[in-house]
Amino acid sequence: MKFFIDTANIDQIKEAQDLGVLDGVTTNPSLMAKEGISGYDNVMAHYKAICDIVDGDVSAEVIATDFEGMVKEGENLAALHPQIVVKVPITKEGIKAIKYFSSKGIRTNCTLIFSAGQALLAAKAGATYVSPFIGRLDDISTNGMNLIAEIRLIFDNYGFETQILAASVRHTMHIMQCAHFAADVMTGPLSAIEGLLKHPLTDSGLAQFLADHAKANK
Repeated sequence: MKFFIDTANIDQIKEAQDLGVLDGVTTNPSLMAKEGISGYDNVMAHYKAICDIVDGDVSAEVIATDFEGMVKEGENLAALHPQIVVKVPITKEGIKAIKYFSSKGIRTNCTLIFSAGQALLAAKAGATYVSPFIGRLDDISTNGMNLIAEIRLIFDNYGFETQILAASVRHTMHIMQCAHFAADVMTGPLSAIEGLLKHPLTDSGLAQFLADHAKANK
C-alpha cells in the first residue's frame, strides 16, 4: 500500500519524505488556505515546491465546477510538473472532465467519493485514482471501511486499473484497516503514519536493552 501525506505544509512533507516511506502528496484548497497560501501564482508555485520535494504523485485540485473551467485548470496544473495528478470532484461535469483528461493522457484523482456507484463511474471515465472519504463517513456513523471493501470488490470483478486512494484517514487504525481491505493508497496526516511506529512493548524492550548494556559496560 502506498503512503501519501494529506497536507500543504512543506515542513511536514519534508519530514515524511525523510522517513523514507512517502509515496506522494494530496492537497486541496482548504489545506492551501490553512497554510496561508492564496492567489493563483502562489498556489502554483507551492505545488511546484511540493513536487521538488517528493518523488511520487502530487494531487492538485481544480477549483472550477464547470467542464470548460475544469479542463482549463487541469491542463495548466498537468503542465506544471510531470508528477501532478489533477484532482476532480465527483460531479456530472467532473466525470466529463475526467473522461477528457483520460483521452489526453492526463492523470486524475476523482475526489469526494462517498459511494461505490460514484467510484464505478469515475473508473469507467478513466480516473487514475478514486478517493473515498472514510473519515467523513465515520463522522456520520457510517463505516467508511465498508465502502473501501465494496469498491475493491467491484474493481477486482471488472479489472479496473483505477487505484483506490483512501482519503480522510484520521488515525493509525484507519491505516491498518485500509491495508486489511486492500486499498491501493492511503492519504492522511503525518501523525497517523508515525503512529505505526509506536508500541509500548517496543519502548519497554528498548529501555531494557539499553539498561542491560549500561550494566555490562560499567
